[in-house]
Amino acid sequence: MSAWVLFTIIVLVAWGVVGIFQKLATNHVSPESTLFWMIIGFLLLEPFLYPGKILFTYRPRALTFGLLSGFLSNLGAWGLFTALRRGGKASIVVPIVSLYPVIVIACAPFILHEALTMKEALGATCALLSVVLLS
Repeated sequence: MSAWVLFTIIVLVAWGVVGIFQKLATNHVSPESTLFWMIIGFLLLEPFLYPGKILFTYRPRALTFGLLSGFLSNLGAWGLFTALRRGGKASIVVPIVSLYPVIVIACAPFILHEALTMKEALGATCALLSVVLLS
């Protein structure tokens, strides 16, 4: 098995379960508090994942991409927690927000210069159709 497949399975399982805990958390605390504790959970995991390279030895452009990734990731998490807190059903909200890769698929040819195959385009279309079936 390729290393990327193993990590993909880790993502699938972790993100598959996290939606349940996110809904449980937002049933009891505010979206802002949920976001705070999510960040604390990340910080507790970080020492086990960090490669040990000094943080500021990277080029400013790379650091900017990392900061933007963190900002947008947390903005998205806050939006998810708020949707769940305001009555959204986890079984509907989580699958809909999980369609974010469709945006990556649409942008990848233009920004990342990655070719989009017909199979990938069909997959993205099916994912979008699933929103209609869920709503």
